[in-house]
Amino acid sequence: MKTKEIQGKMPQVEKTPVTRRLQDKLNYDELSNCMRCGFCLPACPTYRETGREASSPRGRIALMKAAVDGHLQNGKQLEDQLNQCLGCRACEPACPAGVKYGELLEQARDALEDHARHKVWVRVLRRFFFHFLFPHPKRLRWLGRLLIIYQKTGLQWLLRKLGFLKLLPSYLREMEAVMPAAASKGVAEQLGNFIPAQGKKKGTVGLFRGCVMDVLFTETNINTVTLLSEAGFDVVIPPQQTCCGALHAHSGEREMARSLARQNIQAFKQREVDYIVSNAGGCGALLQEYEHLLEDECEAKEARWFSERVKDISELLLDHGPVEKWGTLEARITYQASCHLQNVMQVKEQPRQLLRQIKGATYVELFEADRCCGSAGIYNLTQPEMSARILDEKMKHVRATKADILVTSNPGCLLQMKAGIQRAGLSDHMKAIHVVDLLAEVRQKGESRY
Repeated sequence: MKTKEIQGKMPQVEKTPVTRRLQDKLNYDELSNCMRCGFCLPACPTYRETGREASSPRGRIALMKAAVDGHLQNGKQLEDQLNQCLGCRACEPACPAGVKYGELLEQARDALEDHARHKVWVRVLRRFFFHFLFPHPKRLRWLGRLLIIYQKTGLQWLLRKLGFLKLLPSYLREMEAVMPAAASKGVAEQLGNFIPAQGKKKGTVGLFRGCVMDVLFTETNINTVTLLSEAGFDVVIPPQQTCCGALHAHSGEREMARSLARQNIQAFKQREVDYIVSNAGGCGALLQEYEHLLEDECEAKEARWFSERVKDISELLLDHGPVEKWGTLEARITYQASCHLQNVMQVKEQPRQLLRQIKGATYVELFEADRCCGSAGIYNLTQPEMSARILDEKMKHVRATKADILVTSNPGCLLQMKAGIQRAGLSDHMKAIHVVDLLAEVRQKGESRY
């Protein structure tokens, strides 16, 4: 966005600090592309829950424009509505004008965050997670060790037994109950930084291991490597990679997101990989958007090289995975899509096709599988009430599938689905699992036959 180029198009108004910040960072041309047709309304989860125009993409864009034009002097209403937005970007495929709502949302949050007056504890938590923890794999490993102590020494059992966890808000208790077993060693520490292809080599893949993903879902990363190697790819895991920056970008910390992007680009560029593979829709979407994140920077060309190579694991497995050798699974399966995987990466059918190819399984489509589950990064922690409303609506449709297995392809969605299964009382006959872990399970069954 070129600030100087758009200044002439803006009305001359008295500039409040909010107006100046938004004028500096928002793409005014993109803001003006909204035709106010309303096609986005049915796609927006918060509009469907509230019925309020201000809680829709069209309404939020109108608020952004009013603030930029100086007609909205107080940014509180805009800030509240941006906080309530899930950022699922289901509005983008529905928009006939192709408005890049996700970019506007991140730019507006970035502008408001510059001078946000957070409470002290919020500032401390943001600083701790966004700057001290997520960008540093070694510190995340220590977090994993602490979680292991909590989970395996009996401390977790004791706190539950004594009722201490009842002091937590209900949404935190639900998340604690479904938290997976942590690992002190990530995928590279367990498998090494290079895993050769099995059989004839088809290419070289760089695995994006993620930050939290490599502590709480290490087994999924290991299964990803195994499936890619079996499909004929050399797999490299560059040790210099770091957090993707998605949570930073979505929370108004775009400069930090850019810094992380630069580090990741250099880490993978040095290895000259054919593809960069993600198994988390939220991470993969931002990795694919590094080109836009750094479009005004000197690293734009390298960012384009990086973005063009980003693939979801399901894309490579569908094209190259030896599905015919995999085993059978007698189960009824359904699928909840990851919003960023389908709305940003445009990966919609590949996971479904893989599930349909599992021998013995019955695939049943989930009604509104493309609608957000309410997880949305840390949305279920920052907006628990709205998240729960969206989740409860989702679970009505999940129940109707009568499935044994609910599959998804993003760690946040997976935790939300596990919590939803418990909330809905379905845990005695239904489980939630990442698509990679299910395919690895089927693969092992096939391997045992030979």
